[in-house]
Amino acid sequence: MNMLKFMPLILLTTFLMGSSFAIGKMGLAYASPLMLAGLRFALAGVIMAVIVRLVRCPHPAHKKEWMKMLIIGALQTAGVMGCIFISLRTITASESSILTFTNPLLVVVLGTIFAGMRYRWYQWLGVLLGVAGVSITLGAQLEWKAGVIYGLCSAIFWATATLLVKKWGQGLDTWVLSAYQMLAGGVLLLMASMLLEEPFFHWNGESIMILLWLSLLSSIVQFAGWYYVLQKGDPARTSAFLFLAPFFGVLTGWLLLGEPLYPSLIGGGLCIIAGIYLVNRQFRPVIKTSPDENAA
Repeated sequence: MNMLKFMPLILLTTFLMGSSFAIGKMGLAYASPLMLAGLRFALAGVIMAVIVRLVRCPHPAHKKEWMKMLIIGALQTAGVMGCIFISLRTITASESSILTFTNPLLVVVLGTIFAGMRYRWYQWLGVLLGVAGVSITLGAQLEWKAGVIYGLCSAIFWATATLLVKKWGQGLDTWVLSAYQMLAGGVLLLMASMLLEEPFFHWNGESIMILLWLSLLSSIVQFAGWYYVLQKGDPARTSAFLFLAPFFGVLTGWLLLGEPLYPSLIGGGLCIIAGIYLVNRQFRPVIKTSPDENAA
């Protein structure tokens, strides 16, 4: 995959990912966390489901494929976004975005453990540089609050979903997958809202604009674009570009919420760029083989 060809789409999706943290934190002034997340993805899922039906995108013919989309939705939408929105109650949008987007490191680790993939030392160095970069970007200001735990859980859910999308997504239409995983995740989030919190949503002009931004741009456009790029390349290589999202998250948190913009942002950004370069440099995952296969 020629990553330069898809760079505009990668930049757009990572910007939308990063900015959604600040927009989401603004929305918490009008809604409970799980309710806001559930409305966001239920609305986006319904719109996308209607679109893919109208344009006659190929839908799965077997229950097994529908179950795969449900599982991806439970992880990618309900798990990741539920943890993110809950984390925003106790930590900043910048902190939440940085914790969530440590998931590329987990993609490499889980891919190595469960998919038998091996990566060269400089690719591991690149991932570690990326993690160091997002830490430096924050200025090492993290404290162990409940939101930090939820932020880390969102990274685990995302890394798992990334590997499943790569494994299962080739046989699924990108738009259909985006539509129904968001719809499934949105419904699960609304159910969780009814069970785990006191749900509320105050309807006014600003809350509606926030909901529409999150549903249309930060959900439909973001997920469809991300799944398209993800399906075209290796999950670890593609996920390396997610290190750009917390960079955008910190910037939008500063612009929209007045969150501190540390001088370390420049140094962290340089580490992020270096990490992305190393992970993508001459990428060739090596599949483990048995001695008999090597002899053949």
